Amino acid sequence: MNLSLSQRFLNRVEHLGNRLPHPSLLFVFLCALIPLLSALFAFWEVSAVHPVTGEVIPVTNLISVEGLHLVLERTVTNFTQFAPVGTVLVAIMGIGIAEHSGLIGALLKATVLRAPQKLLTFIIVLSGVLSSIAADSGYVVLIPLAGIIFHAVGRSPIAGIAAAFAGVSGGFSANLLIGPLDAILAGLSTEAAALVDNSYSVNAAGNYYFIIASTFLVAAVGTWVTEKIILPRITDTETPALVPEPLSSREKGALKAVGVFSLVFVILLLWGLLPADGILRNPHNGDILDSPFIAGIVTLIAVYGGICGCIYGRFSGNYTSASQPIEGMESSMATMASYLVLMFFAAQFINYFAWSQLGIICAIKGAALLQAINPGTVTLLICFVVFAALINLLIGSASAKWALLAPVFVPMLMLSGISPEAAQIAYRIGDSTTNIITPLMPYFGVVVAFAQKHDKNVGIGTIIATMLPYSIALLVAWSLLLALWVGFDLPLGPGAEIYL
Repeated sequence: MNLSLSQRFLNRVEHLGNRLPHPSLLFVFLCALIPLLSALFAFWEVSAVHPVTGEVIPVTNLISVEGLHLVLERTVTNFTQFAPVGTVLVAIMGIGIAEHSGLIGALLKATVLRAPQKLLTFIIVLSGVLSSIAADSGYVVLIPLAGIIFHAVGRSPIAGIAAAFAGVSGGFSANLLIGPLDAILAGLSTEAAALVDNSYSVNAAGNYYFIIASTFLVAAVGTWVTEKIILPRITDTETPALVPEPLSSREKGALKAVGVFSLVFVILLLWGLLPADGILRNPHNGDILDSPFIAGIVTLIAVYGGICGCIYGRFSGNYTSASQPIEGMESSMATMASYLVLMFFAAQFINYFAWSQLGIICAIKGAALLQAINPGTVTLLICFVVFAALINLLIGSASAKWALLAPVFVPMLMLSGISPEAAQIAYRIGDSTTNIITPLMPYFGVVVAFAQKHDKNVGIGTIIATMLPYSIALLVAWSLLLALWVGFDLPLGPGAEIYL
């Protein structure tokens, strides 16, 4: 069988990607490599001059008595004090109850089933973007549901699946709410920024304004691609029409109860924030940005998600005993086992990189090169977007890639005057836009399986070819949004600017 050039290229990418080690194993190798490199560069007396302090920074040899003591004394605290660990585990427990109780699935179903047909595609893509707050729910609930709904209204179910997939995975870094991903990336960015400035902290809301705008951008682009490119290209299948099962009266009542609690919760938050002496403001100066509210936003999300899940579970009948919310937390924590292993070795790698001084030296020399080239902030960030998009084709985990890239690029861009929040948002754009065209993304095979329920001839190439227009359109449109944001020097989030 003669394959086209594009098919041969994609097969080669898949073959090479499958040969990469597991992300955790990759960090094991890096943990072994950094001490070796530190010894080699220390022998060559490699150093750099800090552009701010004028201090000469040499490479520290980790294959030494000092290095051995650091490893023995700090391996445990490297992990336990690693910023992405605690915040994510707290958030995932609350969201785990909401998912386990059926609340997330019911919200997605209610949102999509109520959509007017003219707005159906937009609502499906938008729901996919918003579903990332609950990690896997969009993949397992919304994507198959979108195929059923499209077929029920006389459209190709493959196009419905593609639209939902574009929202869930292509728009993974956009949302209207702060979620676990924001906490993960902010924690890794903070660790990386410490290579230049120990006092710099990236909070989970550091990209909040930009991801709000991105939410509607992704929904609009996904809708346009579906209506103008995908639907005209895909012919209808002969799969019998399936009508999605509507919400039961108990589920509707449970959602209303959650809505009442949400209103009360928002009122309480406003009561704590709006008065000048509100209890959620900074008790010393009344500030909101530097306040318990911003510092504890992950805790608030976890508490809100957990209580909403309990209310929905009780009113819907899904929870009949007090122990079931605990089961929801336990089941969500069980899914975090591979993440914890990854974070353990990522924490060691980042600390080894910092101890060896290789991170700050790479950053200083890289920043000097960038200043010599002087590409401009927009060009620099767009290049980083493209770089992250290409890397994403081979390494699926967003946190693994940022743990790998942040220690180099965050300090490098900081020394060029660009904030860690700006570096982080550029990474998030690149990471999201190519999720939908790489077979190495964990849920790619699941999407293929969902599509094959409607058309048995659908394969990996079919999905890649279907999703490629979304990937290109999102990459271009999102990069333009970033360029406009930089051009107008807009804040990326509360207290988070593009330039230092």
